[in-house]
Amino acid sequence: MTDLAEFAREKGVKYFMISYTDLFGSQRAKLVPAQAIAEMQKDGAGFAGFATWLDLTPAHADMLALPDASSVIQLPWKREVAWVASDCVMSDSGPLAQAPRNVLGRLTAEAAEMGLVVKTGVEPEFFLLTPEGTQISDPADTAVKPCYDQQAVMRRYDVVAEICDYMLELGWEPYQNDHEDANGQFEMNWKYDSAMATADKHSFFKFMTRSVAEKHGLRATFMPKPIMGLTGNGCHVHISVWTRDGRNAFADDGKELSLSDEGRHFLGGVMKHASALAAITNPTVNSYKRINAPRTVSGATWAPNTVTWTGNNRTHMVRVPGPGRFELRLPDGAVNPYLLQAVIIAAGLSGLRSKADPGKRHDIDMYAEGHRITDAPKLPLNLLDAIRAYDDDAGLKAAMGEDFSAAYIKMKTQEWNSYCGHLTQWERDNTLDI
Repeated sequence: MTDLAEFAREKGVKYFMISYTDLFGSQRAKLVPAQAIAEMQKDGAGFAGFATWLDLTPAHADMLALPDASSVIQLPWKREVAWVASDCVMSDSGPLAQAPRNVLGRLTAEAAEMGLVVKTGVEPEFFLLTPEGTQISDPADTAVKPCYDQQAVMRRYDVVAEICDYMLELGWEPYQNDHEDANGQFEMNWKYDSAMATADKHSFFKFMTRSVAEKHGLRATFMPKPIMGLTGNGCHVHISVWTRDGRNAFADDGKELSLSDEGRHFLGGVMKHASALAAITNPTVNSYKRINAPRTVSGATWAPNTVTWTGNNRTHMVRVPGPGRFELRLPDGAVNPYLLQAVIIAAGLSGLRSKADPGKRHDIDMYAEGHRITDAPKLPLNLLDAIRAYDDDAGLKAAMGEDFSAAYIKMKTQEWNSYCGHLTQWERDNTLDI
């Protein structure tokens, strides 16, 4: 689809949501009547960038969101509205380099110049909570081991099935839905795609899941650790790289774990930059209550805290579950869908160019025996450590773009400082009488 006005006529669409995602992963949109979409497709919808989480000031010129017609999706639950992802352009200076979708677009173009297409599949986890967001919505969901609980998933059938029906309608090829390892937690999976297509779908999925949950009087959250003691929300990513002629460049039956030399080098880049990568894949204060959490009620956090890789073993940061791909288990539910894909490509391409070695493979149970590994870096303990690791990684900063990196570091540091200036109940409980 290249003509949004024609799309509106064919589909009966009355309004378009011209949407972009800011540095903190917040989705922003303007609701544009179909009669005006042709002009907006040409010139963009105007925004005051400072009013969202972008490193802009009130003195900056208008920021224009140019809709990418190839991403348009008619809302299955409100068919008179269509959502379309957009690229951010400054009215006086051209593309906004710090905008997340622009960062990803530049990196996918870099991969294409090398004759490669990065394909990924994401596994977003989320909780269904009561409307105020303080507790899980199903009072009967109390099992110590709730993962794959068939009664619990059927009690939320109306929500899960509605979302899955919409994905089927949209042609995403969803293939499984389940109750996850925490009480009140769910995961839904659909087929992998090119990095940009996956990012657009991931972004829309979060919007769709929240919308359907609200329709049913519930609140969906992708917050990394919304309830202490329970498993947090991860967003694992399965990664493969393909050539222009459709060959999986990661697959080689003659190599260890059937992972080709190219696959090992790409993985090597991810391993090399892992500590810095965390600033993107685990972008909030709350993120570090997931990857550095004590054992949960169910018995495991299912999250890494050390930079290690393995075969088909879920206790490591990266696992190779089968030929031609690997799974990065570090990202959490708060991750920006576009920056997630961008930082994977940035790290992986750097590994390909330098022929990076991922290091020794470990096959132990990291949750039980992780203390035996003394030569692998620990992941950051908090957001500040992650920001500093990213700032110290000149190669990754350059690959992500200096404008983006400067803006991201500045605004995430401000977020950390704001958190540190907040007085918590824990402090009152522990220091009021000292």
